[in-house]
Amino acid sequence: MRSNQLIKRCLLIIAILAQCSLMLQAQNKQPYSQRMTQTVMTIWKDSLTTGDKWTYDQGVILKGIEGVWQQTGDKRYFTYIQRCMDRYVTPDGNIRTYRQADYNIDNVLCGRNLLTLYKVLGAQKYYKAATLLREQLRKQPRVPEGGFWHKNRYPNQMWLDGLYMGEPFYAEYAAAFHEDTAFNDIARQFILMEEKARDTKTGLLYHGWDQSKKERWTNPKTGQSPNFWGRAMGWYGMALVDVLDYFPAQHPKRVELLAILNRFAAAIVKYQDENSGLWYQVLDKGYAKGNYPEASASCMFVYTMAKAVRQGYLQPTYLPAIQKGYNGIIKKFIETDANGQLNLNGTVSVSGLGGKPYRDGSYEYYLSEMVITNDAKGVGAFILASVEVERLPDVYSGMIKQ
Repeated sequence: MRSNQLIKRCLLIIAILAQCSLMLQAQNKQPYSQRMTQTVMTIWKDSLTTGDKWTYDQGVILKGIEGVWQQTGDKRYFTYIQRCMDRYVTPDGNIRTYRQADYNIDNVLCGRNLLTLYKVLGAQKYYKAATLLREQLRKQPRVPEGGFWHKNRYPNQMWLDGLYMGEPFYAEYAAAFHEDTAFNDIARQFILMEEKARDTKTGLLYHGWDQSKKERWTNPKTGQSPNFWGRAMGWYGMALVDVLDYFPAQHPKRVELLAILNRFAAAIVKYQDENSGLWYQVLDKGYAKGNYPEASASCMFVYTMAKAVRQGYLQPTYLPAIQKGYNGIIKKFIETDANGQLNLNGTVSVSGLGGKPYRDGSYEYYLSEMVITNDAKGVGAFILASVEVERLPDVYSGMIKQ
């Protein structure tokens, strides 16, 4: 009797294990974009929240998930985006925890998700909430040359990060609601940032620029910060390719933006690691003590180049760099745990300039910040990069399969 029960239990365990094995096989056949999106929806089951605060981290991930929704047509992904935004957007179109008076350009990014919801659903609350963010840009403090301050508490400073936080939303809003003259202002942000932050020797862009030259982290002659932070340049590149999607074809400044993008791509390819295909936390010091390949920057560069090639903004000569970079990301940073969940390692949690405690922009500072697993910015950038790679059949077919 006992032996029969033991046999039944063993058979049941075997059946369960077989079912789990089949599920894992099915998961592994899915594209990486879908598998990483499932990770997001597992970790943040109800909605994507980071300290219950309106923040750009959500916007990066949700733009990636929007791409997965467009690829698959699966309404679960759209519902997830809506649920995340509805946690903050009130029925009358206000945004919970958002304060316009902070003039923090980071807070503008999620406006892109609001525009998607408005275009699909037509609900006025999303339009009103997006318009609040558009009004912030109208009033955002500027340097005398016209560039947006990064935040109200960082006077006269422009950071590369801010271009991604503000400009793609600005361009999409302007295109949707026929603010044609806004594109002059949008172009000015990129042109000014490149003019003030680009290093002529390397072609790379410094993380920040202080117009007043008063900050302790600035070069007293140029106002530039001391180093080339990988993710900062990643933000700038993604901003360029996303803005170009909305920029009028005949606008005279479009040619200048394309020229900036081509200079940008030529520079980052020079600093792609030959062996791993990845990019380092501090871009030009790949073999310096303590430096390390960083996941979010690597994903952002792959996204920028892959989308630019697909859209015709860059030549197909960049395809080998895209494939090498993406394969390097899979090999170095992606792991599958015992439950079949995809995880992304190797993302630096944060890096900035100034503030309290003071961040001096030194090489040592950039290496001091914590590196974590499944950071929202890295995960979002990976989903974005994966969607773009999956749209390039020649690159996708040459990927490492895990």
